[in-house]
Amino acid sequence: MESAPNFSRRRHAIGLAAWLLVSFAAAGIGAWASAGAPDFYRQLDRPAWAPPSWLFGPVWTVLYALQGVAAWLVWRERGFARAPAPLSLFLVQLAVNALWSWIFFVWHRGDLAFAEVLLLEALILATMAAFWRIRPLAAGLLVPYALWVAFASMLTYSVWQRNPTLLG
Repeated sequence: MESAPNFSRRRHAIGLAAWLLVSFAAAGIGAWASAGAPDFYRQLDRPAWAPPSWLFGPVWTVLYALQGVAAWLVWRERGFARAPAPLSLFLVQLAVNALWSWIFFVWHRGDLAFAEVLLLEALILATMAAFWRIRPLAAGLLVPYALWVAFASMLTYSVWQRNPTLLG
């Protein structure tokens, strides 16, 4: 196993802040697309097991924080130069995550949103596997995210199927 980079406490703190900023930047991009989401979500025929719209914000806030900490743990262990593939994979899945809100809430494409959320789940699992090899705790912090996105996949499919005119 490679030794961890010799970073100062200050650099560790800046690194944590940076990874959290990157994670919440993706959240912000998704939130921007979701500005009209509560009204649109209320119009949709949803299954009885669909969460209320107010729950999504708090859940995603926790999940983005966990993602930022997970990436930071990997970065802290190896630095970006010695873990470019896992950290790049993390950034790709983060971008794909932000794209879902645009596909679903702005473009109203249920079919593409469902395909995209399946891709997101695969990218999350790949990121977890890559993180596990470097820092198992980092992979573990992504478990709630993977579970929520699996649930979101089922919800996306169900809502798309129930709303063919709104989510053509």
